[in-house]
Amino acid sequence: MKKPTLSLLILAAFITVAIPAQAKELVQKFTGSRSTETAEFEVEAPWLIDWLVNGDYPQMIGVEISLVDARTGVHAGYVLKTKYQSNGLRLFNESGRYRLKVDSTLANWILKVEQLTREEAEQYTPKSESE
Repeated sequence: MKKPTLSLLILAAFITVAIPAQAKELVQKFTGSRSTETAEFEVEAPWLIDWLVNGDYPQMIGVEISLVDARTGVHAGYVLKTKYQSNGLRLFNESGRYRLKVDSTLANWILKVEQLTREEAEQYTPKSESE
């Protein structure tokens, strides 16, 4: 093997090792400005919802988002409830097929459902819960 080719192979090996793989995967993204129920999505634990709420009239907005079991239609938990422009994350440790029920008043919202690895989920878990 020629010396330049060997050098390129060694360099490629170091680059591959040096770049960490990002396993967080976007499962679904929902956006809107009205009340609705989203399409269903399926996730494996752990996963999270990355949310953003804003509006043209910040003093008048309101959003409540609930998790609904897509197979039964049964309420599976609250994601968030706010009357302010804000953003945040909500970590879930239950697998399933879900929908999001969004009740919105004068608010624009973006919801990203993201699949995580266990290692990534530990980064989102408060220290008091993980100990």
